Amino acid sequence: MTRPTTQIFDVAATARLIPYATLVDALKRASIDYAQQRIASPERLVVPLNEGGIMLSMPATAPDLAIHKLVNVCASNRPRGIPTIHGQVMAFDADTGETLFILDGPTVTGRRTAAMSMLGVHTFAPARPHEFLLIGTGTQAVNHLEAIGELFPDARVWVKGSAPARAEAFCAAHGRHGGKARDLQPLADPDAAIPDSIDVVIALTTSKQAVYDEAARADRLVIGVGAFTPAMVEIGARTIAGSALFVDDEAGARHEAGDFIQAGVDWARVGGIAAVVENAALLQPKQPIVFKSVGCAAWDLAACRVAREALSGG
Repeated sequence: MTRPTTQIFDVAATARLIPYATLVDALKRASIDYAQQRIASPERLVVPLNEGGIMLSMPATAPDLAIHKLVNVCASNRPRGIPTIHGQVMAFDADTGETLFILDGPTVTGRRTAAMSMLGVHTFAPARPHEFLLIGTGTQAVNHLEAIGELFPDARVWVKGSAPARAEAFCAAHGRHGGKARDLQPLADPDAAIPDSIDVVIALTTSKQAVYDEAARADRLVIGVGAFTPAMVEIGARTIAGSALFVDDEAGARHEAGDFIQAGVDWARVGGIAAVVENAALLQPKQPIVFKSVGCAAWDLAACRVAREALSGG
């Protein structure tokens, strides 16, 4: 019996298959499935490559779908002028094991990471945000800007880089989308005070020292995304000490959330997003919140659920 050729989707096609609004809804479901062990998602396997590169193997399975993300991260590609991340996400039939389709790995990672931040906003922000601050000017900042544009189209977005020129260049490059101007503003002086009007701060760097360490505020949600090793820190101990703490993946965060690890947090007081997604009454009113996202293959499975639904015409 001849099987149909497996469909392989490039960057643009993968992005079209997993729009942010639909992906946020899929992550709601996946976060609950994962917490209740209906999704199996073991810790990622890390294998070394040349020149400090790494290969990441990240499988996840559920009764309705199985996936395997295999991506290579090679920082040494920057001087070569090629992307630092390459790889694919493969989706499989959970009954037969047959390959269903293959998505672009970096695109899935970028979009599901930004969508998880947006789920954090929907879950933890005290009100609909009008102003965001993105700290960082890399690929994840672009993904988050796209997600904010789709889900909060009227919001102003401030951008802070490691140098004023980086923030200005980012805003110049991404100030328009679909022929329309965005409300996108650089923080010209990286040492200047952050405007009081900012509702949500999202840190998107690989810094080893805090890029945000303000007094905790109940009217400002802080999200940490970029720091993914114990040596990396974006959110400072001052902010963390005064905030209620939540993570996307409780098991992974204990090994990867450098912000929390270096602040010496009591993990007994760190909650998972799934519990609050199920029951918003668990949140205390008017409390500052830091939400730390480290990612896991369960979120890639959520993205593949969205893609499968789109491909089936659903």
